[in-house]
Amino acid sequence: MKRIKFIGVKTTKIYCLPSCPAKAPLPENIVYFETARQAEHHGFRSCKRCFPDFPYGKWIDKGSSVFLTPPKEFDFSQCLKFLARSFKEPCHAVEEGALFKLLKFDHKPILLKIRKPYNSNLCIDFLTSRPKKSIRARVAKYVWEWFDLETNLKPFYRMAKKDPVLKHIAKNFFGLRILVIHDLFEALCWAIIGQQINLEFAYTLKKRFVETFGEKFYFDEKVFYLFPTPQTISQQAVSDLKRLQLTGKKSEYIIELACKFKNNEITKSALLNDDHFETARKKLMHLRGIGKWSADYVCLRCLGDPAAFPVDDVGLQNAVRQQLDLNEKPTPEEILRYATGWKNWQAYATFYLWRSLI
Repeated sequence: MKRIKFIGVKTTKIYCLPSCPAKAPLPENIVYFETARQAEHHGFRSCKRCFPDFPYGKWIDKGSSVFLTPPKEFDFSQCLKFLARSFKEPCHAVEEGALFKLLKFDHKPILLKIRKPYNSNLCIDFLTSRPKKSIRARVAKYVWEWFDLETNLKPFYRMAKKDPVLKHIAKNFFGLRILVIHDLFEALCWAIIGQQINLEFAYTLKKRFVETFGEKFYFDEKVFYLFPTPQTISQQAVSDLKRLQLTGKKSEYIIELACKFKNNEITKSALLNDDHFETARKKLMHLRGIGKWSADYVCLRCLGDPAAFPVDDVGLQNAVRQQLDLNEKPTPEEILRYATGWKNWQAYATFYLWRSLI
C-alpha cells in the first residue's frame, strides 16, 4: 500500500489526511509529513474530523465499541500472559481472557474492556458512557500503541529462527508484542521503584503507590486506578512516600521527577524530537535516580527505541543463561557478542527473554 502523506496547516498547527472534508487551506500554508508521528513531533495536532493520528484503515468505529485490525503476527493471549504476571498490578486487570483498563481523556474517566473474540479483530468495549468519536479515535490509537501493533515483526522472526538464543522463545511466544508504557512519568517511576529489588516487592510498592496517590473509579462493585499524576506527587513529602516502604532516596527521586514534569522541564515529546535515541538516553541519565539500566528500560518500554538493550539487567542475563544452558550468567560483554545479529531488534529480543522467565 502506498504511504499516505499528511497535510499540515501552518496557520492552525493541525494536520489532516488528504481526504479530510474540511475546507482546503491555501497552498502557502501547507507542509507535508510522511507520518503522523512526524507531524506531532513538529508541534502539529491531529484533526478531529478525519482522525489522521490513527493508522489508516486499521480501525472500525461501532460507537459503543471500536475494533482494531491487528497484523497476523499478534497473539492477544500471549500479551495477556505478560500483563497478568502479577496479581498486584494496580493499573489494569486481566479476567477471563479480557483486559480492563481505566483511562482519562478530557478530564473524564473511560473504562475499557479489551478482548479478542475467536477469529476476530481486537475489540475495545466502552464500559462507561460512550465517548465522542474524537475520544474513541484516541482510545483506539492508545490501544494500538500499547500493543505495539505498528511494528512489523516478520524480520524479527526470520532473524530469531536462526539465532541460538532466540529460536525457541520466538517460536514459543509467537505473537507477543512489547507492551508499551505510554506515560513517561509512569515509566520512569516504575524504573526507579524496581531498582535493586525483586519483581514481587516492586509490584507491592507500585500497588501501594498507586492506591495511595492515584485517582480511583468504581464500576460494578470493583475499583480501578489511574497512575498518580506528577502534579499530585510533586505535592507530597519524602515522608509520605517512605510510609509505603520506598527508600528515602527513591522517594526523593520520584518527587523531584514529578516537579520536573509539573514544570515541563521534561516531556516525552521533547525526548522523541531528538535526532537519535542515544541523545534521549543521555538526557534521561542526567535525571537523579536514573542510571544506565533505568534509561535503557525507559527507552525500551516507553520511547520505542528498537535498539534499547539493558545488558546489565540480571533477568536478561539469567534468561540468556537458560536458553544456552550455561553454567553461570553471561557477562554484559558476552551478551553483546551473542547479540551481534540482533541489530535494531535488541529491544524485542530482551522482551522475549524477559517473558521466558515468567
